[in-house]
Amino acid sequence: MLFSTSNAFGFPVLTLTILLPLGGALLVLLLPRTSRALALAMGLLASGMSLVFATLMMFYYQADWPTAGGAAFQFADPPGEPLQWMPGGITYQVGVDGISVVLVLLVALLTFLALVFSWSVVRERVRQYVALILILETGLLGVFSAMDLFLFFVFWEVVLIPMYLLIGIWGGRGRIYATVKFVIFTMTGSALMLIALLVTVSLSGSETFHLFDVLAQPRLSSSLQLWLFAAVALAFAIKVPLFPLHTWLPDAHVEAPTAGSVLLAGVLLKMGTYGFLRVAMPIYPQATQQALPFIVALAIIGIWYGAWVAFAQKDVKSLVAYSSVSHMGIVMVGLFALNVQGMSGGVLQMVNHGLSTGALFLLVGLLYTRAHTRDIASFGGLWSAMPRFSVLFLIVMLASIGLPGLNGFVGEWLSLLGAFQTNMLAGAAATFGIVLGAVFMLWLFQRMFFGKASKLSEAMPDLTLREVLVVLPLIILMLWIGIYPMTFLSVIDGSSQAWLVQILHSVGALAAGP
Repeated sequence: MLFSTSNAFGFPVLTLTILLPLGGALLVLLLPRTSRALALAMGLLASGMSLVFATLMMFYYQADWPTAGGAAFQFADPPGEPLQWMPGGITYQVGVDGISVVLVLLVALLTFLALVFSWSVVRERVRQYVALILILETGLLGVFSAMDLFLFFVFWEVVLIPMYLLIGIWGGRGRIYATVKFVIFTMTGSALMLIALLVTVSLSGSETFHLFDVLAQPRLSSSLQLWLFAAVALAFAIKVPLFPLHTWLPDAHVEAPTAGSVLLAGVLLKMGTYGFLRVAMPIYPQATQQALPFIVALAIIGIWYGAWVAFAQKDVKSLVAYSSVSHMGIVMVGLFALNVQGMSGGVLQMVNHGLSTGALFLLVGLLYTRAHTRDIASFGGLWSAMPRFSVLFLIVMLASIGLPGLNGFVGEWLSLLGAFQTNMLAGAAATFGIVLGAVFMLWLFQRMFFGKASKLSEAMPDLTLREVLVVLPLIILMLWIGIYPMTFLSVIDGSSQAWLVQILHSVGALAAGP
């Protein structure tokens, strides 16, 4: 048995972590319309409590890892057999292992900081805004915790509704087009995923939708696996997003409010890569092997394409959005290397991208509140006009391009190391794409921060202490992971190894493991 379940705190800590934001959202909606500060305070309290529980799980898991082998679902609710939730074998059980616990912590942290950022920015329909962000947090936490495939799908769909409303109500001028495009892409993938999961459970002979029950059944035929893998992979590829399914992302990013962009880039994209790792690859291992060259090729094209198109952007938010296409391609290359180095690097890079890109969107949002424009050409000389902002942006930008000593380097290094061990040509192609990505970020920094200061830049005040404190936790984590990554890798590695064995076992490829 690869996985065990235990609840080290003696109470349903993970269920509380997931449901606290939902409870906070319901309470916020009951407040009077005039209770702006109270609504934000209650939102911060609910999200903050969820963050505390997520942090406890992360560090207790890390401390307990040597005895758990790194492969256990350390926190599972309920701790024994899953509860029968609905007729038809649909059960309730949530759990986190070393892979998902770091993503749960990322969700909780970014949601809390997004609400802190919103304190002085959001002025209209504050109760609804806070409630939607908290509902979004519950959906995201559920996706990364669900151990039942139907429950996974339910949480997957829950995420769509609040993000659609956040962009559609608080977004920019093109918000209607962006939201419609976002929904069409996502719903198309979701429908195919649901059909594929229903067919998989029905034909596998499993009596429940529980992930481990499905994995325990005899494998489906290779040809059927390929069709079912294609259906679920499309849903996950849209969320990553993989080229050429990425076109919804820049529109959604540009039109979304800052908090929406932070959560969209920081964690929503990770739903796709996590879906590949947790669902598609272990359930359809033979199809994974067959589709691997195609998936890796699309990921490498995305690395190059995202970096190249970023050069043509005039809006700094759009540029950061295209950089996400490039960075998520690196994650996919690492995961599909099918070795421990690549898989652990891919998971760590999910966290790294969430930290650095989330921080970039926060900083761009702070700049927009002052300038009311995101046009790159409008800025210049920010280094002398806004020194505190410039230093923070420099650190985050260097983390994003993978400077040694910062978090991005560790994740990229392990992902590329795994890729080189599997296919040297793919590793080399991905590496040169990363270099191109560094060039466009350095070009952006030179244009905005050096040279003659524009009139707009000279008129803008520097960051306040509160604004610095919004970004500071992310920068601390960037430095922490860059200097001592084993805090996170000691949690991730054991689960990566166990999950890799699960993926490779049925195709007789154990020799390709660690």
